[in-house]
Amino acid sequence: MGWRRGIGFLAVTAVMLGMVFAAYGQDWPLETDAAPVPSGVLLAVGLLAALLTLLLIGFMFLRQRASHVDVRRELHLTRVVMEKSPNAILITDADNRILAVNHAFTRITGYTPEDVRGKNPALLSSGRHDQAFYREMWRSLLQNGAWSGEIWDKRKDGSHYPKWLIIHAIRNPESGRIDNFLAIFSDISERKQTEDRIHHMAHHDPLTDLPNRLLLNDRLENALARTRREETCLALMFIDLDDFKQINDSLGHAVGDRLLIEVAGRLRDVARDSDTVSRLGGDEFVMVMEGFRNTRDVECMARKIVDTLDSPVDVDEHSLHVTASVGVVVAPADGEDVETLMRHADMAMYFAKEQGKNNAQFYELEMNREAAERLGLGSALRMAVRRQELTVQFQPMIDLASGRVGAVEALLRWQHPEQGHISPDRFIPLAEANGSIVPIGAWVLEECCRMLKVWHGIGLEDMRICINLSPRQFRHPGLIDDFSAILAAAGLDACHFELEVTEGALAEKPEQATELLNRFKAQGFSIAVDDFGTGYSSLAYLKIFPIDRLKIDRSFVRDIVTDSSDREITSAVIALAHNLNMSVVAEGVENQEQLGFLRQRGCDCVQGFYFSRPLAAEYLPDFVNAMARRPKPPRPATV
Repeated sequence: MGWRRGIGFLAVTAVMLGMVFAAYGQDWPLETDAAPVPSGVLLAVGLLAALLTLLLIGFMFLRQRASHVDVRRELHLTRVVMEKSPNAILITDADNRILAVNHAFTRITGYTPEDVRGKNPALLSSGRHDQAFYREMWRSLLQNGAWSGEIWDKRKDGSHYPKWLIIHAIRNPESGRIDNFLAIFSDISERKQTEDRIHHMAHHDPLTDLPNRLLLNDRLENALARTRREETCLALMFIDLDDFKQINDSLGHAVGDRLLIEVAGRLRDVARDSDTVSRLGGDEFVMVMEGFRNTRDVECMARKIVDTLDSPVDVDEHSLHVTASVGVVVAPADGEDVETLMRHADMAMYFAKEQGKNNAQFYELEMNREAAERLGLGSALRMAVRRQELTVQFQPMIDLASGRVGAVEALLRWQHPEQGHISPDRFIPLAEANGSIVPIGAWVLEECCRMLKVWHGIGLEDMRICINLSPRQFRHPGLIDDFSAILAAAGLDACHFELEVTEGALAEKPEQATELLNRFKAQGFSIAVDDFGTGYSSLAYLKIFPIDRLKIDRSFVRDIVTDSSDREITSAVIALAHNLNMSVVAEGVENQEQLGFLRQRGCDCVQGFYFSRPLAAEYLPDFVNAMARRPKPPRPATV
């Protein structure tokens, strides 16, 4: 079109020049009554017009040329952008036939431009999306002019991959009709893999790779929804390893972790493909079971779990034996939501532990009542000190050589305003579990200091008090500082007190226990091992720990007259203690025959109902004085 316009302008210029030259030499009047225009002026005007026309033609040619240069530059830039883009670019016509693709398209899909030119982009479809997905895509594209989203496609080699796709409809600026479609996409496989890894980490236990509590709750919610919809049942088994803490503390966390991995593997092996095995944390696992025919199937699975775990696990040079207590609930009978099922399964698991561990127990409604009772009792126990419901009684220990009271054991008692006397066997484990045993233990020592000062004031200067330390107290990091502060406030020396610690508390962490006992000894406390022979008895412990006295448990004393095994054990403990320069106290002495045997074997002290039940503080001085007035017992005959 540019060259045609140029010829037109040249023709006009030629005509104008012809007219000028034709008129040259003639004078042209502008008006009838005006003087004629000189021919020289007309010539000048004609030449000027021709010159302007030529200039205009030149300008138009230059402009046209510059426009062609700009177009070529734009086309070159477009080609460079397409080829250099890291994202795949695909252009189709209005009928969705591929016109052009870039290098990134070939790199991602494996298809060359020759492979796809003229074809429909549907050849990339993976088949993962249904027709409804594509209908919605086209609706948005035609209605809004664009669509974007994640989609799975297929490469030339048949492999599937995820991509992020953006499609634009390109309309003709004059007609408004769609001329082309422009698609831009990128391979997001790596991003999806990263997202999958993060999602897996968020929903699985890092040690065992089992589903964690978050994923368990999600699967439980879905499973419960299915049971409601299909009117079926599911079972939940709460699995807790018995005495795992002792293994973890004594052999280290590395050994404990490998044990947990082995346990997780065994639970996976015993579970069906449809079951979920989860680790909640620590040594707690959960199995969710669906699709069983009756509760006998659930009972069989619970027994299989117990039996599977009840076999040695070899970790390095250690052969470890771990057992499990399992609590079982069945939905919807035992609960219709996750929280209720987990709580009831936990109750059943603790009941299994109370039945001797290494067994499975189904939840019963009575457990819920007992748990509620324990919870209420635990709350009341926290207030008992403030309400002055707790008291300390003292049971005398009789020195068999002198027949006098050598010391007294402080025993805690609780008089509930509504329930009356509550046995220590009920509330001490509660105090141990909820942590209130620590402040209660400090209060007991304060009471003992108060009473000791009273007794010293009435002439009982040699009186010593034995105080029990529970395992929870013994682990309390501020125990020594608390006791030191209480004694300092009372103005009493530690030599008036003996601390009784169980074998179990000492065995948990022997190194830390040794350090703690040495610190107590340095302050002047005496140390006794309570209930010796019933826990983790070890001659090595007697050698390591700074122990002053062993207390023989009442279970050995009860049948000492009729049971030869009890007699031999008791005799051996007394001899062993004396050989290690320790004294011995026998608990639970209730008759003359028991006393006679212990006296004959050289036992140093005894305590029990034969001499006195635990006494209120105000009655103790009279008993001490009465024992002092009794004649000195005869020396026992040699055995």
